[in-house]
Amino acid sequence: MPVLLAVVGLCVAVLFFVVRARNAAGVASDLLDMAKDVRLAARRFGFRRRTDIHPAESIEDPSIAIAGIANAFLELDDLPTSTQRSALTRAMAETLNLARQDADELTILGRWMANECGTSQAAVSRLSRKLVRLAGRESFTPLLTILNATLTASSTSINTRQKEALDDVKRAFRIS
Repeated sequence: MPVLLAVVGLCVAVLFFVVRARNAAGVASDLLDMAKDVRLAARRFGFRRRTDIHPAESIEDPSIAIAGIANAFLELDDLPTSTQRSALTRAMAETLNLARQDADELTILGRWMANECGTSQAAVSRLSRKLVRLAGRESFTPLLTILNATLTASSTSINTRQKEALDDVKRAFRIS
């Protein structure tokens, strides 16, 4: 009887480790797919990263900066929900006149860009300054339209950190 219990215990232990190894392989595959999505989105929007400067300074398309600011703004209020993410993508597609797939890719690239800046607050500040240099004050309206549409769709009120982020955006655009 003890030998039978030992064999059953060994089978359970092997099964446990096999299942864990398969899960780890699935997670690794998902991470590789995410990295591939970011790389393809960057290529699609013509983003080229230079090794000697920060990625935010390599941006040449204002829509990438807008996507980064919008993603960082959402992340200032905990983790964004799927409703907020889909509202952001929809608002970018409508405001920037993009196809839905392009807006999805731009959301992915914007999230990566915001993460590269460190904190969400730093991303809003840095990307706002870059947006002003790229497109001037005309880009303020599309940015606010996207932020407003995202907040309206998620039916959440603006928090203190988001108010501070909007103040950073106003300073970058020199709006009183």
